[in-house]
This record gives sequence, structure tokens and C-alpha cells, in this order.
Amino acid sequence: MQDSDIAALLLTTEPEIRYYTGFLTRFWESPTRPWFVVIPSDGAPIAVIPAIGAHLMSQTWIEDIRTWDAPDYDDDGIGLLADTLTEISPDGAAIGMADALESHVRMPTGDFERLRTMIGARAFVSDGSITATLRQIKSDAEIAKIRHAVGIANAAFDRVGEVAAPDVPLSEVFRRFQMLCLEEGADWVPYLAGAAGVGGYGDVISPATDTPLRNGDVLMLDTGLVWDGYFCDFDRNFSVAAPSDETRLAHVHLIEATQAGFETAKAGHTMADLYHAMDAILSLGEGAGRLGHGLGMQLTEGASIIPADHTVLRPGMVLTLEPYVKLPDARIMVHEENIVIREDGPEWLSAPQALGIRVI
Repeated sequence: MQDSDIAALLLTTEPEIRYYTGFLTRFWESPTRPWFVVIPSDGAPIAVIPAIGAHLMSQTWIEDIRTWDAPDYDDDGIGLLADTLTEISPDGAAIGMADALESHVRMPTGDFERLRTMIGARAFVSDGSITATLRQIKSDAEIAKIRHAVGIANAAFDRVGEVAAPDVPLSEVFRRFQMLCLEEGADWVPYLAGAAGVGGYGDVISPATDTPLRNGDVLMLDTGLVWDGYFCDFDRNFSVAAPSDETRLAHVHLIEATQAGFETAKAGHTMADLYHAMDAILSLGEGAGRLGHGLGMQLTEGASIIPADHTVLRPGMVLTLEPYVKLPDARIMVHEENIVIREDGPEWLSAPQALGIRVI
């Protein structure tokens, strides 16, 4: 911050605030109340939060906690936040806020404009990706949490045969798989995607329908469950009854591409290198979308595995490898694993899938 001549950072989003404070709550699901943390370039962080969060915030390491009774239709914390910013920064100072991809300002636009006028000659500027850069490299404690979340999903995937079978509606499989994740120890399952179709599927983001599974279907489940505030994010494909030759071969290509990405995932290489390593197996070409991303406090974070991303891999980065194959009739199959970059090479976090597709 001092190198960038930033007097303070203003944090407004859940992962930013939790990263610095440890403030973990599901209350962010309510869009009614804004939450703020101010980090001066010299001095301890200050929480400027609704009074309902004071007790929980006081259990973190933060000592300076300033509150208002929210919601306040006349001044929902903006006056208190402006007073805090002017107290800890001189007139004309720069206040950094995240402004790169995946960032947002979590307060009403009108309140943000009011805040601009209330802080005088101070100006909001880019935070220079300070927080994003810090979050990109996980500590051993963070990696352990992600590994634990991954282990829960591994166990749930091994039990899919308990909930999926011919004639079971896909929607029921989704519901019961989330129950398996909770039984295995997930705190919650905020993300579950997937699909099922004969020999493949059309996309991996549609809600589950009541269409029953059929022999010859490929079922894919992709889970982002949370344990102690950290995500896993990987999938598994299942053939309902014996797979066709096309399905078997497609799955082999997916696993080979994933392995190629893993072998390339060494410190000093780039995200683009991972893309090209996997694309050498799949022949997707330019414009095929991303084949993986960062992972941690959020389901997707940080750099993307695309040809244009030249982010250098460094020890401590946790990534997903997510290749896909194109099949006839606009069908696809997708595979995903979770890895961490180490000094001496990559390490699997998810138990890597064998070449052969799982069969229900």
C-alpha cells in the first residue's frame, strides 16, 4: 500500500473481509445490509458494520468495531464509513478498492456516490490487485482446508451409486447427492451443477430436470461444497449401464488431457501453458473458453486457464483443471480435478480419476 501511495483499503465483499478478519457467516445471503472493513496503511483494520454483526466480529482479531443500526433508510452506514475514512487518511489521499475482474462494490450505487462526496478531496483508486494477489497464494492452513473439502466430495462421489440408477429423475439425484455431501461432513453445498444425456450432455449449467436416467446416459455431477469457509470444485462422470465405445474413448481423452495439464503445472509455467498442454490432446483451438481457474474462498477465483492468461504459476496456488471434449450432435463431456502448485511440482488434491469412466 505504501509502495502504491494508497492510504487505506476499503473492503466491501465477503471473501475480502473474511480473508483479513476471519469473519465467517452465512448472513451475507441477505442483500439488505452492507458491510465494510477499512485497512489503513499504518494501523489496525477497522470494521464498520451493522450492529447485528458486532458479537461475531468481536470473536475475530479485530478490535476496532464501529456499528450502526441497520437497515437505516436515511444513512445506512455511509456517514460512519465516511467519518472513518477521513479520520485515518489525510485530505487528498488515495483509497484503494478492488476493480479488476471478479470484483464488485457491495453497496447501493447511490450510497457509493454519496460516499464520494462525503470524503472530500480523497479519491477512490484501484487497489492494484493487492488483495487478489495475496489471496492467489494459499497458506498451508488454507490448503489443508481445501484438501478437507475435497476429501468430503471424494467420499460423496464414491457413493453416487446409492442415489443414481436407471429411472431415477435427475432432480432427485441432485437433491440426494447434496445430502451425501452433508452426510460426509460438508458445511453446506452452495454449488451443484451437472447434466445427463445419451452419450454426453449439452451444457453443465442448466438446473436439473425431472427426466429419469436411462441406460446409455452419461451423468455428470460437479460440486462446489464448503468446509470451514473453503471450496472444492471438481466433477465426476458416470455411465448409466455399460458405456458405448464413443463414451469410453471420450473419457480417456479427458483424463489424458487432465494428466497433461497436471504434468505442465510447474512453478514458472503459465496458465496459458496449461491450456495449450490440454488442448494438444483435445484440439479445441482458440476461443474454446477456459479450461480451469483458481480456487479457494470462492468457487472460482483469480486467473483463468485460457490462451490469453500469462499469469505465472507459483507455489501455493490452488487450481482446477477442467478440460472438455466435443462430441457429435452438440454434445460435450467435461472433467475437473483440483491441484496445488508446489516448489517441486504439482500435487493432486482430488483423488485423480482413472482412465475408465465410472459405471452405475
